[in-house]
Amino acid sequence: MDALDCPLLSVNVRVWRFWSFVLVHNWRRYISIIPVTLLNVFMFADLYRAWGNIEEVIINAYFAVLYFNAVLRTLILVYNRKKYEHFLSEAAKIYEEIKDHKDETICKIMNMYTKRARGLSIANLMLGAVISSCFVVYPLFTGQRRLPYGMFIPGISIFDTPLYEISYIAQAVLTFPGCCMHVPYTSFFASGTLLGMIQIKTLQYRLKNFKSLISESDEKDIKRRLHKLIEDHLRIIRFVKDINDLVTYICLIEFLSFGLILCALLFLLNVINNMAQVVIVVAYIFTMLAQIFAFYWHSNEIREESMKIAEAAYSGPWVDVENSIKKKLLLIIIRAQRPLEITVGNLYPMTLEMFQSLLNASYSYFTILRRLYS
Repeated sequence: MDALDCPLLSVNVRVWRFWSFVLVHNWRRYISIIPVTLLNVFMFADLYRAWGNIEEVIINAYFAVLYFNAVLRTLILVYNRKKYEHFLSEAAKIYEEIKDHKDETICKIMNMYTKRARGLSIANLMLGAVISSCFVVYPLFTGQRRLPYGMFIPGISIFDTPLYEISYIAQAVLTFPGCCMHVPYTSFFASGTLLGMIQIKTLQYRLKNFKSLISESDEKDIKRRLHKLIEDHLRIIRFVKDINDLVTYICLIEFLSFGLILCALLFLLNVINNMAQVVIVVAYIFTMLAQIFAFYWHSNEIREESMKIAEAAYSGPWVDVENSIKKKLLLIIIRAQRPLEITVGNLYPMTLEMFQSLLNASYSYFTILRRLYS
């Protein structure tokens, strides 16, 4: 089984393959990355031009940071293409190996997390398409000549006909590849952690039911199966480390930008009076929260469930086995005391407590900013 055929990974991998970010290398990569990168440069130029206009700067900064993250994710993905392809290939092999288990409980675990991963990937793409469509059509209802994203090109008046129409159509067209550059990476992160959850839950189940193996097998077979459990535990550790190596610095960028942009958008809600703008800003906030929450929720699940491996090993039939088997189970228990973590820039673990702290900090900065403004 390769990544394209793996149900848990295929949705995001097919999007990446279509744009030739992984698996293939053709012209689609350049007609997405280069124009979107140029658009992002013009967005930051517009921030410099509009500096001093709080409302305009905050909205345009949101889009500039959003597209910057999309471009950065894609450039890292393309630059480290071989690492990502190797990870996807290994993940597909792991999925196939676990799928070969005939145990009914393991099959239920796989089906549950596979449906969850596919549902998240499809829902994220649909949500991204809907929100992106709102970005594109919103300026049409303002009664002014506005573009979906603030853009400034020195020496060119883009609001004059026909440059305005050309710029509007260009931004509308680039919204689609921009969405495909941003959304699948979040879904890839979620799918990768869910595959980690399948491995962890499967290992927990097999450790808890170790007693059935003892009653049915001889001592040599018991040791062989126990060695396989230890190998699977080590594989899970390597798997989570590989995910962390691929996403940790993207998570750092998200961490640094999220708090500032959320604070600015909350402040913007207090200074605008147009209902249409209020609705679109609320949509911006919801999009940011949904994306960042997906990162922290799944990372927290990996951390919590990895520590339960020790409890599962302790629940096994260690009382009635010989000392060599007890020592091997003890090694699993000792290693499981150290949680498997996905970190922000290899500095801090991504947990729900950290997510809450990030929200609290953003709100604190918002209240200070609102007080100063008043």
